[in-house]
Amino acid sequence: MNEDPIAIVLMIAVSFYVLYLWLHDYVADRAGRPNPHALPGATSAPLKASVIAVAGTLVILAAETWGEIRLGLSDQQSKITVLFGVHSLLAAFVEELIFRGFVVVDGKGKVLRWAGILGASVLFSVIHPFLWNLDNWVFTWTLTAKGWFSMAAVFLGSLWFYTVRFAAFNPNHSLIPCIAAHASKNLGVFAIKATQGFVVGLL
Repeated sequence: MNEDPIAIVLMIAVSFYVLYLWLHDYVADRAGRPNPHALPGATSAPLKASVIAVAGTLVILAAETWGEIRLGLSDQQSKITVLFGVHSLLAAFVEELIFRGFVVVDGKGKVLRWAGILGASVLFSVIHPFLWNLDNWVFTWTLTAKGWFSMAAVFLGSLWFYTVRFAAFNPNHSLIPCIAAHASKNLGVFAIKATQGFVVGLL
């Protein structure tokens, strides 16, 4: 199950505030008054960039879902609430801002950029609690086949999100396509869990 509903609501509130700051920078950039200290990726992007980003993400999600079914891992899904589902959509923005926004190596050549992307993607996948659990501040390893599979899927997703950020079809290196892709992934996961009976209540 998920964390305390109060903690989730607090995280949602913080996410909304950070989103407000980012949107303020985005609007300023669109108006031709870019903030020199703007948050990363608060720039415009062509619609096709978001379409490509979302399409690629849905392909990855479909492959992940098919793989779980083929490997018999579907019944090992974690249970979530509707509130946590809402939080996951906003978490998509925060995670993109942190990883695809701040945790990048830029201006030092493509080799170092991709080395940084690989390293950041490993970190991004490891911080998701698939191979470990922290319950009542007690840390335990959960080195299961489902855990390894899910972590690999998150790693692949991270590589795709970074690719979208720096792709030629996203000339301003905007985070908008990355956010759209990540949010569609989390929304897709919620829909799949709901279909499979792993969404258990509102809170």
